[in-house]
Amino acid sequence: MREEISGALEAFMEYVTVVKGLRPRSVEAYMHDLRQAERVLEKPLVTVGSDEILSFLATLQNPRTRNRKLSSINAFFDFCYKSEFIVEKPTLRLAKIPRNLPKFLEYDEIMQMLGAIERSSETGMRDYALILFLYATGCRVSEAVGACRADLQEGWLKIRNAKGDKERLVPVAPAALEALERYLQQRSGEGEHLWLNYRGTPLSRISIFKIVKKYLGVSPHVLRHSFATALILGGADLRVVQELLGHESIVTTQIYTHLQREDLRQSMVQCHPLAKGER
Repeated sequence: MREEISGALEAFMEYVTVVKGLRPRSVEAYMHDLRQAERVLEKPLVTVGSDEILSFLATLQNPRTRNRKLSSINAFFDFCYKSEFIVEKPTLRLAKIPRNLPKFLEYDEIMQMLGAIERSSETGMRDYALILFLYATGCRVSEAVGACRADLQEGWLKIRNAKGDKERLVPVAPAALEALERYLQQRSGEGEHLWLNYRGTPLSRISIFKIVKKYLGVSPHVLRHSFATALILGGADLRVVQELLGHESIVTTQIYTHLQREDLRQSMVQCHPLAKGER
């Protein structure tokens, strides 16, 4: 029986790797979740039903963790059903979890903290330009790490190392471009990558995290949320923000929609005579 389930898991792993084209880290996450379920239930996952899945999920305290495990299990059973490993698939719905708006910084906060960076040194110029670049493009740290000179064309950034191996184009604000050009003109290191360390090799993800944390006190991902928040509050369409962020689904971007509602509410309070208490 272990050979049967091993075959199902192996087939699923091959499916998500080859057919779905998921990255190794995503495949590993799937397999970790599925093997954990098997260990807890002490039986092949392909043989369990809805009640047993619920009993496994009940051992997990964090609702987000439960949803992630359940998502992996549902994906596995969907594959097994289509591949005729099973004749009926148990499918459980994900629990609804309130989504809070991620932490973000306002424009004035960012610019005030950037103003404190000493730009007389190459390192200072780089750090200043890097933070502006992240805020101006909303790109992920991994995308910034892989960015090269050739990816900048006429004020646009071609993001090649996007999540899911997709590409997208993002316009870069003039202030960020100017800071980047000054850094590139005066840096000592050669190479095609935009961001280099003191050895002349590309900055790592950890290095970028430390740089942003040093000056802003937050993670680089907060700059990505700040980018999206600034666009939404400025009136940008949600679909445009989705494209600029590289979200595969609009559902991911919808976390920012309550910003629009709050902005409308404030406009109503400030502008409508009844909202202002006039009679």
